[in-house]
Amino acid sequence: MMGFIDQMRAEGHAVESIVRVLREQGVKIAARTYRAWAEPRIAARTITDALVVDAVRDAAWTDIVDTAAGVRRKMTPEGLYGRKKMTALIRRTTIPDASRGAVDRAMRMLGLTGVTRAKAIRTTIPAKDGIRAGDLLNRDFTAPRPDHTWVMDFTYVRSWAGWVYVAFILDVFSQRIVAWHVQTTKHVDLVMIPLRMALWERGRQGRPVEPDQLRAHSDAGSQYTSVAWTDKLALDGIAPSIGSVGDAYDNALMETINGLYKAECVRTTIFHSGPFKTIADVEYATAGWVDWYNHRRLHGSLGMTSPVEYEAAYYDSLIRETLPA
Repeated sequence: MMGFIDQMRAEGHAVESIVRVLREQGVKIAARTYRAWAEPRIAARTITDALVVDAVRDAAWTDIVDTAAGVRRKMTPEGLYGRKKMTALIRRTTIPDASRGAVDRAMRMLGLTGVTRAKAIRTTIPAKDGIRAGDLLNRDFTAPRPDHTWVMDFTYVRSWAGWVYVAFILDVFSQRIVAWHVQTTKHVDLVMIPLRMALWERGRQGRPVEPDQLRAHSDAGSQYTSVAWTDKLALDGIAPSIGSVGDAYDNALMETINGLYKAECVRTTIFHSGPFKTIADVEYATAGWVDWYNHRRLHGSLGMTSPVEYEAAYYDSLIRETLPA
């Protein structure tokens, strides 16, 4: 058909006249259809979408070289992102002007939906005597600087060898996981060890925690009301803060982190290759998740930056303020 129209045009006939005669003879064709065939052009959106699909695919999967099976694809932690965080990641790393619609279409094409969190099971067991510190936060999970407020809690993971408990300490300012610990019992060491680790880690970074400058907030679990825990806080000049019994909102930020840990680490195979058999498997997966969470994971509440970047920006601003104009 194109050859016939081209021949008629070479004899001096206009395209509109040719297609009108063709329609009269029962051949349904429009002039714009002929021109689209003659000069094919790819829409700008089609090109942009293709670039975004490549960027999302590269962000969500990586190539793993296996000597037995050859090269295989493995999902990265960024493959857990929803559309909002994936858009921010693509804009940061590959395509600065990528639209949310293009990322949404790319994720649907690749079968990515983002990980979701299920309802957590309550594990807090209050102290029998009911004696505990007051609530210094009153559900205000904000802080003006790092090491102003730490929140802490522990959760549980099922393994073939039995239950494994994982304790976290989180800095409220940057939402950075300062310390974590894994053990097979809920003995008070489950919370004491990460506290000592957190204080040591801040000192190793060159920013030791000063006495009377930090608040430690937790739920009303017996571990956080024990004599050993209370004495350790008093010795280091840390103000204790404990929420009410059976109220997740009083420690909502830490409950959120526990939910992220379960959804992004425990219930996926991003950081482990199969079911947890021993405590070593849980430690290995948790170490990988915490490293990704602190250094690479984008947080919407931090302006789509990682906790480490957010803390570094804060200290850089202090340095700039002390320099002379």
